[in-house]
Amino acid sequence: MTTMAPAIPAETTPTSEERLGAHLRGLRKARGLTLTQLAEAATLSHPFLSQLERGLARPSMASLERLARALGTSRVELIAASEPPRADHDAQPSFVAAGEGVVGPYAEGTARLLAEGPRRFEPLEFTGSNDQPGDHYVHDEDEFLTVLEGSVVISFGPFGERTLHVGDSVYCRSGTPHRWHSPGGRTYRLLIVKEVVHGDGADDATDV
Repeated sequence: MTTMAPAIPAETTPTSEERLGAHLRGLRKARGLTLTQLAEAATLSHPFLSQLERGLARPSMASLERLARALGTSRVELIAASEPPRADHDAQPSFVAAGEGVVGPYAEGTARLLAEGPRRFEPLEFTGSNDQPGDHYVHDEDEFLTVLEGSVVISFGPFGERTLHVGDSVYCRSGTPHRWHSPGGRTYRLLIVKEVVHGDGADDATDV
């Protein structure tokens, strides 16, 4: 009598919701937040956030923005986390041409991601014209920026503020509050480079 070997389940490709959920869980854990704490900070319900992290729900743009602010990141970075990853072929370069890259809201303007695939830092081209600074952002990653066009006034909370012009740069360490604006609402462009926190723990549904 011949016995059949048990069938090995085919490996399924994670959905965009599952990739986003894993990334949200990784960020939450990196911030040391429980599901309850993040739900309160983002003014979302605990059950809904739990479903998001398990890839069982799709957030609205408004919910995504609240989550981004609560986690010290941006909506464009969360959107990018839901995109299918590129294969990591040794040291093969990853190219992003002009006009390409994920584009979305970032702080008080718009950002375009300048890299795809596995990476250790997040380079972004930021464009804004806001004449009001908005809220201070505080996150666990170090961040570097340089002015490509126009000028901006950057506030560092208790560390004061400074006006940066084309070619000027600043490096913000983890936990440094920062926000920027353009007096008069003139358009400006920045190159921003942030550390990346990779979402993981997709198989861990505990509230820790």
